[in-house]
Amino acid sequence: MRWRLLDRIHEVERDRFIAGTVCFPPELELFQDHFPGFPVVPGVILMESLAQLAGKLIGYSVRQHRGDWPFPILSMMQGVKFRKFVRPGEEVRLEARVLSLREESAVMDVRAWVGGRTVAQAEQTFVFNAVPLESPAEGERLERIERAELGRLWLEYPGD
Repeated sequence: MRWRLLDRIHEVERDRFIAGTVCFPPELELFQDHFPGFPVVPGVILMESLAQLAGKLIGYSVRQHRGDWPFPILSMMQGVKFRKFVRPGEEVRLEARVLSLREESAVMDVRAWVGGRTVAQAEQTFVFNAVPLESPAEGERLERIERAELGRLWLEYPGD
């Protein structure tokens, strides 16, 4: 399983908001164990999907402001709530709103929806570049990967 937990980005408002979707196919191996006879998407997977979405907004916004691409790392979650099970095959709408965007960190309000109902929510805190890269070339390589992934997910991505 690749840890790409977003299918599409539908809406981006730099520095403010991002929305996307993900659908977890029933044939994913994780559903064999979570739970046998009653498969549901693990809450930690929903939180990671939301973190990946939030990270795309953070990366895009910071790139537009200062010219470099930060590597946001999820460092803390508060107020995590799971309100309803998400079943295999359900389309999940993911949303992230910027609460705070600083030089070295960001705080995001994230929510997941199925059929117009909130299924999960949290406040996620990210730090940037918490692990030093080995070289400037490594930073450029990672930035190319992130920009390509944003372009794959967000069909209206204007590039830089």
